[in-house]
Amino acid sequence: MNSTPPSERPADKISNTKAELTFLTKAVASGVFIGYVPWASGTFGTLVGIMIYLIPGIESPTILLPLIMGGFWAGVITSARVVRAVGNQLTPSAEQIKARLQPGSHHAPDPSIVVIDEIVGMWIALLFVPKVLPAVIIAFLSFRILDIVKPAPARQVERLPNGWGIMLDDVVAGIYANIVTQLSVYVLTAMFPHFL
Repeated sequence: MNSTPPSERPADKISNTKAELTFLTKAVASGVFIGYVPWASGTFGTLVGIMIYLIPGIESPTILLPLIMGGFWAGVITSARVVRAVGNQLTPSAEQIKARLQPGSHHAPDPSIVVIDEIVGMWIALLFVPKVLPAVIIAFLSFRILDIVKPAPARQVERLPNGWGIMLDDVVAGIYANIVTQLSVYVLTAMFPHFL
């Protein structure tokens, strides 16, 4: 008969170790821990993406494209690890938004602490966009709305497993937001020649 309490058995220690996340995984997946903000973590993650974008020179496609690709792959890997460790936990505010704006969506939403997808999606929204404040604001608003509403195929790719869905729905939202921003800049420049 085993007198060792269940919590001290080796098998339990191993399973608990598997659920632990490394500091690096947490830092990358949560956008340097901004994902742990208890409300609107996705919006804060998007703002982190903008703050990085505002660093002089980052807007150059020769820098931003590799950042997007590297961030995407890092996001696929780390977000999958987060899901395996903590599941698909949402903050109360995220649960309310999902229930109101995404009814009938799948049962495994992006964990609220993962915001690397918003960071990468925001970079995509800003790619090849003039680095002026009105354009950044349009890109931000467009991306947040599209990331929440998830027009096709964003909602469909969100169902993909192992971090792919977490990242790809924001890639789709970022592409749509980029198109909206580019068109908005074109129209505003035509209407107001000194817009840029």
